[in-house]
Amino acid sequence: MLVSLVNEPRDYAWGSTTLIADLEGRTPSGRPEAEVWYGDHPADPAVVPDGRSLGEWLADEGAEAGAPAKLPYLLKVLAAGSPLSIQAHPSKRQAEEGFAREEAAGIDRSAAERTYRDDNHKPELIVAVSETFTALAGLRDLEATRRLVAALGEGGHALAAHLEGTDAAASLRDTIAWLLADASESEIGAIIAAAARAEDDEFAAELTLSRHLDTAYPGDPGVVVALLMNLVVLQRGEALFVPAGVLHAYVAGLGVELMAASDNVLRGGLTPKHIDVPELLEILDPTPAPPPVLAPVAQGGVERFSVPGIADFALLHAKVAADAATDVPLDGVAIALATSGEVQLEAGRSGARTTLIPGCAVLVTPDEGSIRASGQGDLFVAIPGR
Repeated sequence: MLVSLVNEPRDYAWGSTTLIADLEGRTPSGRPEAEVWYGDHPADPAVVPDGRSLGEWLADEGAEAGAPAKLPYLLKVLAAGSPLSIQAHPSKRQAEEGFAREEAAGIDRSAAERTYRDDNHKPELIVAVSETFTALAGLRDLEATRRLVAALGEGGHALAAHLEGTDAAASLRDTIAWLLADASESEIGAIIAAAARAEDDEFAAELTLSRHLDTAYPGDPGVVVALLMNLVVLQRGEALFVPAGVLHAYVAGLGVELMAASDNVLRGGLTPKHIDVPELLEILDPTPAPPPVLAPVAQGGVERFSVPGIADFALLHAKVAADAATDVPLDGVAIALATSGEVQLEAGRSGARTTLIPGCAVLVTPDEGSIRASGQGDLFVAIPGR
């Protein structure tokens, strides 16, 4: 069975006024459009043709076609017109414990100070759909960060002093704690001003980004936290995978994002929203590492983005060409989304057909087993992982 899905863009302030509208081939609304959710998450479920939410449809009819009552993943289109908050997500154990703790404390799930809105983890991956997609992901090698901070001159001395330890992870964790909880406004301002003045060939892009972040979030400690992070510029079709505890922030561009079905976010700057510093430090993985770029595995003309041990999701990407159909084997309930061209889908068992244009999505029930894609364009398919 093929079930069409629609949803309205979410108007977070960091959203782009053009990227999603351009993808869908319509006139911009004039409002920031940040994300379109193609899933059953209760915060913003997609809608099926008869007006029911996807969650309601799965509860009413999904079992007959072998679909679960609840999807293990959430598929999104994400459009960053300005930087998102620096953030990290909890592990499954941390989410369960944190959710139970806040439920017992009677904190309303919609409250601004609420941290755990569900009991699930939120590993996530994003694939660039725009020509480039800029992100901050993970903490940079400490020696490289020390070189960057040295380029700040006298204004960076306070930051350098917090990065002197021999244990890289401990030094980075303690520095983040100082920046978010203990550093004064004048100390933060001095570091940001030093970064604005600094010139350095090795870190020219990072310093340019720092000036951009300070324009968007003047004086925010997150501007300095960003100086500790890997700057990544994905080309179209490239991906990042962000596991539990890893700091990240999407800066600019359009992407297809897939994650475990959760809305748990621990923020670490670049935001006016609530920052729970002790809880962020509790779930943070401060280990420095290279950018978490995820390479796909090619299987019969389809690229598969997946991570061992992540059973919630995998993402398939098919570049459908006009001269040949592409067969996409499916393992479980799937959501197919077009991001370019015009792609015709034929379900493997029932033979049901539909046509997807950019921004259009369809649920494929598990009993179909596969889909055949023809036409021409880019097709992304979310499936459960292994």
